[in-house]
Amino acid sequence: MRRKQIILLVASTAIFFEALDIAILNLAIPLMQQQFRLDAETVQWVQTVYVLFYGGFLVIGGKLCDTLGRKNIFLAGAGLFLCTSLGAGLANSFIMLTAFRALQGLAAAMVMPSCISIITNTFTDPAERNRSISILSSFAAIGSGCGLALGGIVATYLGWQWIFFINVPVISIALILASRYFDKDIINNQQQFPDIISSLLLVLIIVLLSYVVHNLPNFSKNYQQLLSFLAVIVVALYIFRRRERTREQPLIDFSLFRSTGTITGNGITVLLGAFFLSYLFLLSLVLQQNMHFSAAHAGLLLFPFSVCSFLVSRYLVPALFKKLTVLQTSILGMCLMLTGALLLMTALLFGHSMPLILLSIACVTGSGMSVCYPSLTALAIRDIPDNQQGVAAGICTTSYFIGAGLGLSLLALGMQLLTTATTVNHVSVLLVGCFALPGVVWLLLVRRKVS
Repeated sequence: MRRKQIILLVASTAIFFEALDIAILNLAIPLMQQQFRLDAETVQWVQTVYVLFYGGFLVIGGKLCDTLGRKNIFLAGAGLFLCTSLGAGLANSFIMLTAFRALQGLAAAMVMPSCISIITNTFTDPAERNRSISILSSFAAIGSGCGLALGGIVATYLGWQWIFFINVPVISIALILASRYFDKDIINNQQQFPDIISSLLLVLIIVLLSYVVHNLPNFSKNYQQLLSFLAVIVVALYIFRRRERTREQPLIDFSLFRSTGTITGNGITVLLGAFFLSYLFLLSLVLQQNMHFSAAHAGLLLFPFSVCSFLVSRYLVPALFKKLTVLQTSILGMCLMLTGALLLMTALLFGHSMPLILLSIACVTGSGMSVCYPSLTALAIRDIPDNQQGVAAGICTTSYFIGAGLGLSLLALGMQLLTTATTVNHVSVLLVGCFALPGVVWLLLVRRKVS
């Protein structure tokens, strides 16, 4: 096997497991909830902290590749991912599990940008580079797609701990191959060191904000703590914004947010992240708690839709981009998301109708996400100069994960305030639909303004 092919294989494998690790957890959540004796509002933190740390550190992860070297950052990130996977699998308390998941999010934020940087610098020929990035994207799509099915099967027959343990041998091999075959880093000592303090402030703000939102129903009992956290958020936000204005190379270049397309693309990507992870969270509970499916049964039920998602990404989305504008494609994708939520809500109102549940899954995981994410990314970077499109795409990814984390916290808040049911009901799904509806309205208003 040629050296370049080995590099592509290692990078693709790392991206696969990074994408897998978000999806694979969803069907294992009810088993964790049962073992640690938690309510649905608390157990969601195991997913929330991962996506918040991932999104919060993603931009700094990319900048560290330029400063400390892409190979060094990959090895450090993959090594941390391996250790935290082992730690999460061995965790004997929910607090320990959540801590390892947070560090795993940090590791993923180092691995993803380093993989992309390694591929773009290894394959210098434009045709080769485009093909390699396409393969990398396909591995990410496959990881996200098969994660739901694989997570259910592994969690049922081996235990939820093995959704983390399966990372260990594969990442170990990837580390060995990377240390041998990846090009040695050429460190640019003239490069200004990225603003790690701003990155830490960003993560602090979004994690504390999620915590405050989650605990608002208990405000009368914990008002001193929550008010203290709100004060910390305000101070941290002030320091963060001031640093971004005064530094020569800010963490996030807010001058990019000048066009309607960039603002709209990133804003709706936040809503998309909030919707999609909240939908998967509720779907897992509906199938396993309401309908008493095993995790394996639920995983096998979702597997055909994972295949459908891959086929839509591979064949339908390119055709849509040829026939429709980016804005029209985004509207179609968000309408599919909203339709999926309405179908699931209707299914719960009419005795857990399986045909309606399957139609809902087809709209959201089978097609909607595959249409939404690339079209919103394209919308976000459409008006950005070529030399800044990589940074803009990274900010869009950050928007998605921050939205995902905050969305889960808002869902937990709504479930505590608006429903007393021990299982998921139509009110919970209505809350998720409230993430998609503003996105559809926003896009329609932008389309009307443009036309």
